[in-house]
Amino acid sequence: MSGRMGVVNSVVLNHYSAMKNISSHFPAINDAPQDSIEELNAFDNLVCTNTALRRAARRLGNLYDEALAPVGLKATQVGLLTETTRMAAANEGRAPTLQDLAAKLAIQISALTHALKPLMRDGLVELQADEQDRRTKRAVLTPAGVERLHQAITHWNTANQRVEDVLGAEAAASLRAAADFVASDEFLAAYSAD
Repeated sequence: MSGRMGVVNSVVLNHYSAMKNISSHFPAINDAPQDSIEELNAFDNLVCTNTALRRAARRLGNLYDEALAPVGLKATQVGLLTETTRMAAANEGRAPTLQDLAAKLAIQISALTHALKPLMRDGLVELQADEQDRRTKRAVLTPAGVERLHQAITHWNTANQRVEDVLGAEAAASLRAAADFVASDEFLAAYSAD
């Protein structure tokens, strides 16, 4: 565990050390007025959780996308199919509404409908009108969608296990727990509190 975390800590330290040398990447900075240079030196202490998480998410997304390429799905699509299935199972088989699915995934409804389009085009997901309110749409996996999800899970599991092997089980669990908390309503409430 300590060896793996040492590698992770080393990578993090290397990144932030590189940030200290940011002015060397921009020659025009050397010609800037002293006040501007002092402002740029403020980057020396800059630590951005958002940037670090986005960079890590892109790296993991690329690794999972590569693993899922044989089944023709992206990691985000597998996540969407999985969450749709999970929510239906938790609701006694009743498919989730688009609003509930978007809220669970912490994305805007417009982003969700955009993400669903290729899955609908490929016959993996259907939108069905709610029985009580025809304006409300529910996302349902088709039989082809269920089959493709089962195929994808095998490839996903290989990538997921490799990530866990590299990070270590404890670090991987901590990373997931922190990410889940940041995505939660509790985090948002705490962030928004005065």
